[in-house]
Amino acid sequence: MYPIEQTIEEQVKAFCAWIGKDPLLVQGAGGNVSWKDGDTLWVKASGTWLADATEKDIFVPVDLPYLRASIENGDFTVTPKVLGETGLRPSIETLLHALMPHRIAVHLHAIEILAHLVRNNCQTDLQSLIDESIHWAMVDYYKPGAALAAAVSVALTQSANVDVLFLKNHGVVIGGTNIEEIHSVLNQLITILSTQPNPIINSKEIAPIVLNGGQQYIPVDIPGIHDLTFKPNYFNRLNIDWALYPDHVVFLGPIPACYDSVKLLMVDLSNNNLPELIFLKEQGVFTKPGISSAKLAQLKCYYDLMVRQSNHTRLKSLNEQQIAELLNWDAEHFRQNIAKQ
Repeated sequence: MYPIEQTIEEQVKAFCAWIGKDPLLVQGAGGNVSWKDGDTLWVKASGTWLADATEKDIFVPVDLPYLRASIENGDFTVTPKVLGETGLRPSIETLLHALMPHRIAVHLHAIEILAHLVRNNCQTDLQSLIDESIHWAMVDYYKPGAALAAAVSVALTQSANVDVLFLKNHGVVIGGTNIEEIHSVLNQLITILSTQPNPIINSKEIAPIVLNGGQQYIPVDIPGIHDLTFKPNYFNRLNIDWALYPDHVVFLGPIPACYDSVKLLMVDLSNNNLPELIFLKEQGVFTKPGISSAKLAQLKCYYDLMVRQSNHTRLKSLNEQQIAELLNWDAEHFRQNIAKQ
């Protein structure tokens, strides 16, 4: 798949462009990839899209020895030192890539994997499914950045020869010598952990909603998305299992705007407090015109996770403190702004 005459940079970029176009592997600006070239760590820039890897400059060169020296001294708050002139900012998770001993590291929020990582029993779940051919470790949820990097450092120290890190309520990190190796492991994991999605129960056409005063809400054009309001179990989960992973909270907010009727939505209209995205019970999922593609990508991600859960599966949501940490984060505000462009 990746010609041997290609450089590692060309192979990585081709791989990124491929996975970046598959919403079951990458959602919008989510995920990050890196490769090491001597003393340089090339890492995806914050807010850029992996799908653009062969069309745009989305990677930033940073000083790898500088990062490793800081890590050795226990400093996980270090700011990566960018090499050369660029207007891009290294990924929030650059230290995670520096910690991985592999030449290439790929961090994704792959749906088939994340569907397990948001479950309450994900550790035992994965232990029962993955055999010894894959060397992996599990890391509890931590805010991306310094806290997560410190936890990953501990996990890599405690477990020898780890090639795969599962990050609870977050995603997966795969390390390898080359892209073919990483591609193979990713395919293995997806095959092992795949879950048959629940069938779509409502496929009828949904009409826009026009409120008093002319405010219009248009139905979201994602296949199956309206089941989130037509299927009682999904609608109930909106309120109790909304904040499942960082990107979802950052782009779609801490709580969903759920309404049992248009009449209740009108109350918010009278208070000039209309949300951008609404879930209207047994009527559909609607947005104001002009919602960003980054937000729609996260909405689809949430739907794809929900249809892979049984009615009795217990999920583990982020708590109020974890949500607050994400929403009061300058680095994430920067990433959101870049992702809009």
